[in-house]
Amino acid sequence: MGQEQQPGRRTVLSAAAVLGAAGAVTLGAGGTARAAAEQPAASRGRGRGHRGLPTPCVIAHRGTSGYRPEHTMGSYQLALDMGADIIEQDLVPTKDGHLVCRHENDITATTDVADHPEFASRRATKTVDGVKLTGWFTEDFTLAELRKLRAKERIPKQRPHNTLYDGRWTVPTFQEVLEWAEKEGRRRGRPVWLHIETKHPTYFRKLGLGLEKPLAGLLRRYGRHRAHSPNFVQSFEPSSIRTLAGLVDCPGVVLLSGPASRPWDFVEANDPRTVADLVEPEGLKWIAGFARGIGPTLELVIPRRSDGTLGEPTTLVRDAHAHKLVLHPYTMRNENSFLPADFRRGTDPNAYGDAFGAFKRYFETGIDGLFSDNCDTALLAAADFRGEGGGGGRG
Repeated sequence: MGQEQQPGRRTVLSAAAVLGAAGAVTLGAGGTARAAAEQPAASRGRGRGHRGLPTPCVIAHRGTSGYRPEHTMGSYQLALDMGADIIEQDLVPTKDGHLVCRHENDITATTDVADHPEFASRRATKTVDGVKLTGWFTEDFTLAELRKLRAKERIPKQRPHNTLYDGRWTVPTFQEVLEWAEKEGRRRGRPVWLHIETKHPTYFRKLGLGLEKPLAGLLRRYGRHRAHSPNFVQSFEPSSIRTLAGLVDCPGVVLLSGPASRPWDFVEANDPRTVADLVEPEGLKWIAGFARGIGPTLELVIPRRSDGTLGEPTTLVRDAHAHKLVLHPYTMRNENSFLPADFRRGTDPNAYGDAFGAFKRYFETGIDGLFSDNCDTALLAAADFRGEGGGGGRG
């Protein structure tokens, strides 16, 4: 999840229809703001949402990427042990069509590939969704070759403590994650929820490495293709979710970046709509025709002012809930450099700020869940919001 540069209609998810803060604003076409009618305050202790998930639920962003290198089995296991409600995987393909868990197909920053002289000639320059990149890419490696690599911390300057685990884990396949989730679910007596993202699906489809059919095949093999299966499928490209809706029945989530951006499948299809259009009631109605939720960037829920502080909430939560869409915004992190300016503490950008204060502001809008790199912090904040006291993981 996250762009740091991003079936069938048989189930209706339960969603809260309230949001906090009177006098909210919403983004109109082109990202302009308009006044909204006064809203009732969000209630505490809203209980259970979709299929018994807590509301708000905590989604472990790439596992516990605040504490372990992202998209490793160590990151996923720690998230589960901490008590995360859902654990996220981003999927990209190998040259021979296996789905592996990486945030991007460019593995330069997340593996030790640069230390392997046998792969030096694989370094290439490519344009992925309009962005020119130079590095090593999963689609140029077979799974057997990729298994020779070890995962490492993506942002070591900001998270030097995570470098302790560099080289400890390999790049997991999605099949390995499904087997792990099945085993852990039996051991714990409850299903392990997953949030599964298709990365750059149009780009890979052009390479003959479409993501949707292999993903649907794996979900069917492990009995996770049904409307009531313990997982969501998500993508920044609505067409990927529409395709998956014809292959599996599990709920789809359309991810939304900044208001001026356009999904890459829209760019390829010459569809002029922007995210600002999609968060309008008409756009949300269109999404609700094939998806069960949206995953907006947090700035679409509460925009930041020019000084980096949080402004007033938009009407997105109310509008999405009116179309029975759940909202799983992204991404909360504890470090000052990622927090809104009014929740930063001290001058060290890598030190923790007032993450609990920021979580409270976002939860008050009535969102159904939130992606976080620090799911232990998120779980405590969610427990506070629900009036459950000290909280704690379900481990």
